[in-house]
Amino acid sequence: MNKKKHLTQEQRYTIARMLQARCTRKEICVAIGKDKSVISRELRRNSHNRGYSPTLAQKYADERKERFKRKRAFTESIQGQVVKYLQEEQWSPEQIVGRARRNGLPMVSHERIYQHIRADKAQGGTLYRQLRHRLKHRKRPVGGKKVVIPDKVSIDLRPDIINKKQRFGDWEVDTIVGPEHRGAILTVTERQTGFLLMKKLPKGKNAKALAKELFYLLLPYKRWVHSITSDNGSEFYEHKHIARSLHTSFFFAHPYSSWERGLNEYTNGLVRQYIPKKQNFNNINDDEINSFQIKINKRPRKLLNFDAPIDRFFKIVALAT
Repeated sequence: MNKKKHLTQEQRYTIARMLQARCTRKEICVAIGKDKSVISRELRRNSHNRGYSPTLAQKYADERKERFKRKRAFTESIQGQVVKYLQEEQWSPEQIVGRARRNGLPMVSHERIYQHIRADKAQGGTLYRQLRHRLKHRKRPVGGKKVVIPDKVSIDLRPDIINKKQRFGDWEVDTIVGPEHRGAILTVTERQTGFLLMKKLPKGKNAKALAKELFYLLLPYKRWVHSITSDNGSEFYEHKHIARSLHTSFFFAHPYSSWERGLNEYTNGLVRQYIPKKQNFNNINDDEINSFQIKINKRPRKLLNFDAPIDRFFKIVALAT
């Protein structure tokens, strides 16, 4: 594939001719040496009411290029958009910029947004509280109590199709525990899309209760549950029952190796933005848990080309139904 980022005018004429010939997008991407996502984005951004014109497409692209070459002014309009996404959706500056650029909208850099947030904090403002890390770098302790769980299947035996995220329907599971180990929340993340499911566990880390809640969380998507990967917490003692109930495979990461479930760890960090470590879980109800889940799933992700997990997840489900 051609690694050059932008399409040339010649490639745009090729796209137009092949569209007129009713070629598929796959055939077009092979012909011009570009990924299918590039073709989809080109047609979405540069088509007009009468279809796709290579001349107009080049004009639109040149105009956007000129706009982005100029240093962006942090206008009141842009500032209003930034503050809206920070306060209402808790998007990161990088997510705000990524989504704006994807849609061809004017936006300053994420560094400029951070400058604005720091200045706001210095003046007594609270925008920084909407950030996941609140402008702080946090260190998490590693380690934990060793738990012996019978008949575990090691992550070493997990197929490459899971490790490389080549298949939709492989999940990571974990629990977020409240202060003094009181209360717990189950988090389940689909590896390819980052789609999150959450459920408050009334009985905390009780293994049988967790197995039941995990089953009901994943039951609507049972067709797309090919594997589950967890850490070595005692709450996953009933892994064989979970695997049988969902007709799936259950794998365990190595002890003290959180990076082997990196997506789930990252997602738990997003949850902590809404449920800080010191917050009592008794004060959080199911409706709030659901609202946090929706907000996190609606956030654009850099790894998804600033798609939202909820859009990517249900698009795949709809195509497979």
